[in-house]
Amino acid sequence: MHKYVSFCGQILSPAEPSIAALSSSSLYGRGIFTTLSIYNEGVFLWDKHWRRLAGNAAKLGIDLDGFSGQDTRRALEDLIKANKVVNGRARITFLDESSSNIWPFKTTLRTSLLITTADSRPMPENFSLTVSPYFINSASPLAGVKSCNYLEKMLALDEARERGYDEAIQLNERGDIASGCMSNIFWLAAGTLLTPSLRTGCIAGTTREFVLENLECTEPETDIESLRKADTIFMTSAGIGIQRVDVFDGRRFERSIHPILSLVPEK
Repeated sequence: MHKYVSFCGQILSPAEPSIAALSSSSLYGRGIFTTLSIYNEGVFLWDKHWRRLAGNAAKLGIDLDGFSGQDTRRALEDLIKANKVVNGRARITFLDESSSNIWPFKTTLRTSLLITTADSRPMPENFSLTVSPYFINSASPLAGVKSCNYLEKMLALDEARERGYDEAIQLNERGDIASGCMSNIFWLAAGTLLTPSLRTGCIAGTTREFVLENLECTEPETDIESLRKADTIFMTSAGIGIQRVDVFDGRRFERSIHPILSLVPEK
């Protein structure tokens, strides 16, 4: 992480911001976030990120009345300048500081905005993928929401890394391919590009949306056998860009070229 963070519009050291101990964000992880790519000091796909933040906030009842997309972007750009970021990543987090009915306390705070930046995530020379034993619940009220309640995703990723893999595919309760722990998935089969339907419970990633706008793609609900027959697999997110998978559960792919790899700039 870089030297400064932005908290409610102020540039501070990372140790300075604080949130209420009894707030809904502290007790229940009630908050939303998005991770953005920074290329040549500029924010990539800002409108998509803000639209998803606003939509997720509405789903979880998080009050964004005090924040506009324009002001939030300006706060992010101020932090990019303060941290002298050329290429890297940023995380925008809205934290619900309101009281809950179960543990009520007096507060006038509603929502806090925390913005952080960091260097790009280092990628392994050979990106390896497996299947997670942990399922996504497509019927959950959090399905498709990028909330701060992200521990299930982190535990799934930790489990995969303990087995020596860089990412893992999560299936939903019906056995359909949904997504990676921290990314969306695309694959090629007989020349057709595929990615799971949003009905599987996967998060509508901004990079996923960008790919769908630029390339012809099918969005099936299908089981893991479809992936085992794939010719090539790609993982996508703002954090990793578009990453070609080299090994899937011991099967090594040839490094083929596809237009998807040229959609996002290299950092």
